[in-house]
Amino acid sequence: MRRTAFIINPRSARGSYQPFLNALQRKLHDALIHISESVEGTRKFIKEHDDNVDIFVAYGGDGTISSVAKQLVNSDKILAIFPAGSGNGFSNETNFTKNIGELLDKIQRGNFREIDTLMINGHFSINVSGAGFDGAVVKNFEKTSRGFRNYIKTSLQTYFSYQPETFRFSDEHVVHDGEYLMMNVANTRQFGNNAYIAPHASTVDGLAEIVLVRKFPLWYAPYFAWRLFAGKLREDQYIRYISAGELVFTTTTRDWHLDGEYTNITSPVHIKVLPRSLRILQ
Repeated sequence: MRRTAFIINPRSARGSYQPFLNALQRKLHDALIHISESVEGTRKFIKEHDDNVDIFVAYGGDGTISSVAKQLVNSDKILAIFPAGSGNGFSNETNFTKNIGELLDKIQRGNFREIDTLMINGHFSINVSGAGFDGAVVKNFEKTSRGFRNYIKTSLQTYFSYQPETFRFSDEHVVHDGEYLMMNVANTRQFGNNAYIAPHASTVDGLAEIVLVRKFPLWYAPYFAWRLFAGKLREDQYIRYISAGELVFTTTTRDWHLDGEYTNITSPVHIKVLPRSLRILQ
């Protein structure tokens, strides 16, 4: 078995990590485990064990996974996941489940593949990030106890008061300037909870899917929601897609989320794909 360390975010899954920890210690008596209290603590732990660990397992949601993955980019280290978030978009897309036996079998085999990651004004992203309405929803959602029901409630409350933002692209060949409710930058297909904002996104094509969504009328909302969860969103009068390996634009919003974590990002914004920059267990 490859040398493995487990990094646990104790705040994920509302702090109910003890059953996972107990099960892990029963199966691996000498498991190397780090209970991380901060992103900086995670960084230091990975750096300290760079010479004696091959696989770093992240226990948590997309934000936790992203903070671990950031430290492994462009290295020979391998990322593995035990999903414990409210959406688990990235783990859904990379075939990780809440089955500890299955995870340990993957670790035993030690196979991996290389996937793309993203940089947004120097900030790292592995799944789906977004600006505008999407960022404002996450900002408000972080004030709740989380969970899918609270996410839907927060989304609806924010929608009625949120005004579209201006996005202007610097590439003269792109004619997507306009007022948009939100802009999503997708490395994978889904936010989480099987909500597919970019059904054609791929982690191995060297491209990000840019999703531009105009504010739509109430009659369109059920149609949008059905297509979102059915994985059938496509371009129409309210949705536009751009595929790009690199993109620069300006916007009137600073509200962003990066893999589900609220972040304030100042315009202009530079998006760049890092092709096949991360090894992930398979």
